[in-house]
Amino acid sequence: MSLKHIDKLLHPSSVAVIGASNRANRPGNAVMRNLLQASFAGPIMPVNPKYSAINGVLAYGSINELPVVPDLAIICTRADRVPSIIEQLGEFGCRNAIVIAAGLSQLEIDGTTVQQAMLDAAHRWQMRILGPNSIGLMVPRIGLNASYAHTAAQPGKIAFISQSSAVCTTILDWADKRSIGFSHFIALGDGADVDYDELLDYLGRDGKTSAILLYVESIRSGRLFMSAARAASVHKPILVIKTGHTLQSLEAAATVAPDQVGADGVYDAAFRRAGMLRVGELRELFAAVETLAHGKPIHGERLTVLTNGVGPALMAVDTLISNGGRLETLSEETQQRLSEVVPVGGRSANPVNLLGDASPELYQQALEILLDAPEVDNLLVLHGPSALVSGETYAAKVIQTIKRKSGRIPNVLVAWMGEGASVAGRQKFSRAGIASFRTPEGAVGAFMHMVQYRRNQKLLLETPESVPAGIPHDILSARKIVNLAHSRGDNQLNTEDIVPLLQAYGIKTLPTSTALTPGEAALQASSIGFPVALKIVSQDILHKSEVGGVVLNLHAAQEVHQTAENMLKRVATTYPQAKVEGFTLQQMARRAGAYELRIAVKNDPVFGPVILLGEAGTELDTQRHTVVALPPLNMALARYLVIQALAEGKIRDHNLQQPLNRHALEVLLTQVNQIVIDHPEIQELDINPLLASGAELTVLDISVKLGDPQTRQLAIRPYPKELEEPISLKNGREVVLRPIRPEDEAAHREFDRRLLGADRYNRYFAEMPSLGHEQLARQTQIDYDREMAFIASAKCEDGSEETLGVVRALMDPENTEGEFAVVVRADMKGQGLGKRLLLKMLNYCRDSGIDYLTGETMLQNHGMAGLAKSLGFAVKRDMEEGVITMRFDFK
Repeated sequence: MSLKHIDKLLHPSSVAVIGASNRANRPGNAVMRNLLQASFAGPIMPVNPKYSAINGVLAYGSINELPVVPDLAIICTRADRVPSIIEQLGEFGCRNAIVIAAGLSQLEIDGTTVQQAMLDAAHRWQMRILGPNSIGLMVPRIGLNASYAHTAAQPGKIAFISQSSAVCTTILDWADKRSIGFSHFIALGDGADVDYDELLDYLGRDGKTSAILLYVESIRSGRLFMSAARAASVHKPILVIKTGHTLQSLEAAATVAPDQVGADGVYDAAFRRAGMLRVGELRELFAAVETLAHGKPIHGERLTVLTNGVGPALMAVDTLISNGGRLETLSEETQQRLSEVVPVGGRSANPVNLLGDASPELYQQALEILLDAPEVDNLLVLHGPSALVSGETYAAKVIQTIKRKSGRIPNVLVAWMGEGASVAGRQKFSRAGIASFRTPEGAVGAFMHMVQYRRNQKLLLETPESVPAGIPHDILSARKIVNLAHSRGDNQLNTEDIVPLLQAYGIKTLPTSTALTPGEAALQASSIGFPVALKIVSQDILHKSEVGGVVLNLHAAQEVHQTAENMLKRVATTYPQAKVEGFTLQQMARRAGAYELRIAVKNDPVFGPVILLGEAGTELDTQRHTVVALPPLNMALARYLVIQALAEGKIRDHNLQQPLNRHALEVLLTQVNQIVIDHPEIQELDINPLLASGAELTVLDISVKLGDPQTRQLAIRPYPKELEEPISLKNGREVVLRPIRPEDEAAHREFDRRLLGADRYNRYFAEMPSLGHEQLARQTQIDYDREMAFIASAKCEDGSEETLGVVRALMDPENTEGEFAVVVRADMKGQGLGKRLLLKMLNYCRDSGIDYLTGETMLQNHGMAGLAKSLGFAVKRDMEEGVITMRFDFK
């Protein structure tokens, strides 16, 4: 969806209400009343042939009678009338509508659901729909209340998007009492058309929005959601509350399609990977909103506490430590200053205790010292009710002290406990723009949400180490194996295929033999050496254990023979239609002192393939027994997955002689990840068990399920290796033009350091110092769905890689236009490298289907202008702006 269309939906200049009414308790009446009571500056045009005027505003008998084409239409009619109204609006020229009615997906007209008929009509006219089952939207800054909500949102800088109308009204009630405002308040309803991804794209770029809150019941497209969320979370915090932890709760909602029911643990992994912060319940969301609305962005993670009682301080400290937080250590100078005002029996160290009879003036003195302390980044001020002075008076003194301070001051939160005057105190803080809470635990919980968000962002920007050199990646051999099995129509890989597939990626397995008959199995066992494991082979039996199809520790040929015979008998009884291909035999591995793990790949209906890690023998439950990650995985993400599994007890410490070799496990996870990426035919993969003994990891058993590659899509586009291109420069040096990747940060830092001042000025339009880690991470860790950067990479004498040049293009969310920049190291100029890079980007953009590519450079950069012109760009000099503009049209 074009962001221009979204802008018209959220910021219309005119509104029509179809089905407006003078009858109380009707949506059409409530919508008109809300529109008129707000300060919307544009025309509001009710449409209903039954009335000459509605709420004192001239009414129109039909859409065609409207004096202007509305930017937004709000449809308040019965569900069955919606498709025809959409058709009329589209023909009239309207391009955005809100549909209030519910149940469109359950109603049918001529064999088609009303919802589908509505969408068909909208698509014919390139019209966009918010809803159905939406209470509407509010944009308080422009006086727009296009909803039938019972109360209006106040202006603010937080955007809220929800699929639930009930949650919308609850949030409105709560926010109104605390003077918390919103930049946008949007009820998606059933989200049949306009969805989270498009709104995240818009709000992520909106300068009037400082944070985004989501209430999610389901997501339609994991790929679109992840791309938009990752882009938006770079610029502002995104907090999400996700319901539907169980399939039963989603079924109870009766609005979620089966293909939108993803596992809750997968949603957790997706939110983390996108840089968002998930909260568990509305209470936590309320606390987070309070901090976002009134708190400042945190720069450090330590907390200082000022209190008038030991109990509240202990509650705060306990909550902080149990949630992974840390107390600030006050400097000797700060403690010395505090000791001069803190009464006898109080405490000058953190938490600072002023005792129960502390006066407002004492609070002021201690607060001034802490606000001046350079080590204090975050300050929580606690107050328990006092019989001496009202809580409101204490609040006034604290506000006065904070407001008087100029320059750098810590992020301040307060918890005014109790009711009565404490309520008035909390309201006073809210009006003053200071985050206030009822309890110490609530305040610390909200603070830790911000800390966790900050940590999530830092983790996502960590530079991953490279996968160790020398690990095989024989993709051609692996593809031959998978393609052959898929072409035969096999739904599983057999043993003869699995072993060489794993070997193509350097994954170790035990020596394996196959046999067609029990007698042959006995002979093979004798040649392998006892003891052995015997497993039945059948495409028709997914779980061998159900038929006793796996037997371990067989010590003699006769035992193998008899066991195989018994397996065949059980299969004939339990699965009479199953075709048995034979048996596999493996020598038993030494398990003493080793970890037995499980690595699996499952295809989630929302987010596609996911990687699960846990202990062998456990169920693949994403909540109780495994941790989950979305591919693609690099070494840093693999490390976090292992750390998470250990921290959450999904891999337990069994006090073995050799501890788990985390690095070896991380490498194996990246190898499994590569198999997933390389072979879309692989729908499921299950290594169970994986024997981990020191640095040696051995696959004891594995199953691989195949399916239609068109039904599987990764939620995050992996590194596009197919775009790598070797070239030779004019001086004969061999160079590879390839997409940038996170592991390139060190080489990119050196490339940036070696750029000449003039080149930096032409690239950044300013005197830009060398890039820091965060900037470099954002340039190397890109979303290939909406951005591309090709680097020219060459080998150095020591075998390392260096970057010689880079071309970068950022696409708009609707993929219609891109903006490029290119820069080449000074010592590489004259080699034709800039031209090769820009040509590669032009070919990529043409294949991606965008309409045009634009760029700007300084007036004095004649070389860039000449290169662009030689490649077919339209080049113009803008003397007023002092730039050269370049544009390449693909259509």
